[in-house]
Amino acid sequence: MPGEFTLRIIAAIKSVRPGRVASYGEIAAAAGNPRGARQVVRVLNTYSLKEGLPWHRIVRKGGTIALPRGGGFERQKALLEAEGFTIDAAGRIANRPGAGSVQLRNRRAPAAKRQRREAP
Repeated sequence: MPGEFTLRIIAAIKSVRPGRVASYGEIAAAAGNPRGARQVVRVLNTYSLKEGLPWHRIVRKGGTIALPRGGGFERQKALLEAEGFTIDAAGRIANRPGAGSVQLRNRRAPAAKRQRREAP
């Protein structure tokens, strides 16, 4: 049986709707551990088929496909293109119509805003 963090990762991945993507780090943060990106990869490898996860919507932080060519790259690219994304030759999403689709909890305000609040 999957642990609590794994279940939260699965729920976060399932929340990424068609036409949207999220990074491994965004999923980890949404699940409660901003440093858990590697665990997100493990969950995707283990549970994608069992849980029907939209694995193709999870990409690297910079918006690139992480899978190698000949090892899933082409399949992920095709699935993303079917949802309206444009992928360049390097595997980078050229347009991200739904970037930032996962709602992150406990997001900190940008530094400039924090400083203004702290000033008298």
